[in-house]
Amino acid sequence: MKLLNSLSPETWSLLTYVIGVVTMCALMLALSALLGGRSRGRAKEIPFESGIVGAGSARLRLSAKFYLVAMFFVIFDVEALFLYAWAISVREAGWAGFIEATIFIVILGGSLAYLWRIGALEWANRRAYSTKATAVPPENP
Repeated sequence: MKLLNSLSPETWSLLTYVIGVVTMCALMLALSALLGGRSRGRAKEIPFESGIVGAGSARLRLSAKFYLVAMFFVIFDVEALFLYAWAISVREAGWAGFIEATIFIVILGGSLAYLWRIGALEWANRRAYSTKATAVPPENP
């Protein structure tokens, strides 16, 4: 009991907030379970998206290149956010911030050049391009 009396007003407000959030979540889950529809039917079990009934399986096999390019996009996008934050505070950062941002951009450019050089940004292998380019069209007699 002495512990409850010794809590600060900020702690009481945080405790009240947490209890309120947990209570609200429990209440919403209980009401949706009690009031939600329970009817089953053949049409309700069919996956439906944008007015079109799905055809085939939803499980597509994607190339690992897709995930690799997606990771490159996320990495370079987050780095663009860092540069945006630097651009907002460029006056406060001064010349030291400018030099740090320049080094950051040079490292980004170097990593992009490295990824381009090793072929990580290409969707098809180089042999597919070279066989199409060197194919000789048939002669007409």
